[in-house]
Amino acid sequence: MRGPQAPVLWEVVDPTSDAARQILTEYFDDIVGRYWGRPATPTEVATAMTDEPSDDLQAPTGLLLVGSADGTPVACGGVRLVGGGVADLTRIFVSPVVRGRGLGAGLVARLEALAVEAGVRTLRLDVRADLAQARSLYQRLGFVDVPRFSDARYADHWMAKELTAPAQTSSAPTV
Repeated sequence: MRGPQAPVLWEVVDPTSDAARQILTEYFDDIVGRYWGRPATPTEVATAMTDEPSDDLQAPTGLLLVGSADGTPVACGGVRLVGGGVADLTRIFVSPVVRGRGLGAGLVARLEALAVEAGVRTLRLDVRADLAQARSLYQRLGFVDVPRFSDARYADHWMAKELTAPAQTSSAPTV
């Protein structure tokens, strides 16, 4: 059941895995189509995937998180480590068949937690103007507009969020 009721299981995957390629192809198909205002062609999707590679979304430079419902990838998001406690969110995507379940917010929260584990203190992202729903989600999640930090070809807005480490619990007995 891939529809609205199937539970989503999350896993950090190699960006060259079958699951990663499947959901990244769907991601690029979606964003290329939105950019042009029409369905993307297979050639346009392949070109976008070549021009914007995801192979660095693995240790030690980053990670790619994929959510699957009944074994089918339905969501993804990446963290690209920049250095100095800074990382960029990228490839944030929830398939239309499972949208409306809060998976986008859950995906970003999981990526934030993984980023904190990797020592990240500031999480950045860029977003196109036509992706207003995504920008609204990021604002609700605490991301704020910041000055341009990249020359990303398809970015219109730059945002960032300061992360805090979860409270540490001690296993030492209290006296």
